[in-house]
Amino acid sequence: VQLQASGGGLVQAGGSLRLSCVASGSIFSIITIAWFRQAPGKQRELVAHITDNDRTAYRDSAKGRFTISREAAKNTVYLQMNSLKPDDTAVYYCNAASKDSQNRLIASWGQGTQVTVSS
Repeated sequence: VQLQASGGGLVQAGGSLRLSCVASGSIFSIITIAWFRQAPGKQRELVAHITDNDRTAYRDSAKGRFTISREAAKNTVYLQMNSLKPDDTAVYYCNAASKDSQNRLIASWGQGTQVTVSS
């Protein structure tokens, strides 16, 4: 599975951005797609994920502000981010969990997209 992330940018606090993650390759094997983020000097953290049957989950700080969704026809997962805060500043990565032909769990990562929220 290959992932291409896009949509980052510079936005003022309170603004919105929509990140996109386009999957290609063995997309039929994808179980979950997630968005992670990593701020300078901090560990990478899970922001939200969506399963192949559209179940979603969010970290507490994202609940009520971020929405993860997928458009199957475009092999794309979105992260709509509203009411952005300076603490949301980070490089955002999409991740896919899939199974290979031997039923082994495989993790794939896209390149990061920078999100910067100014105060």
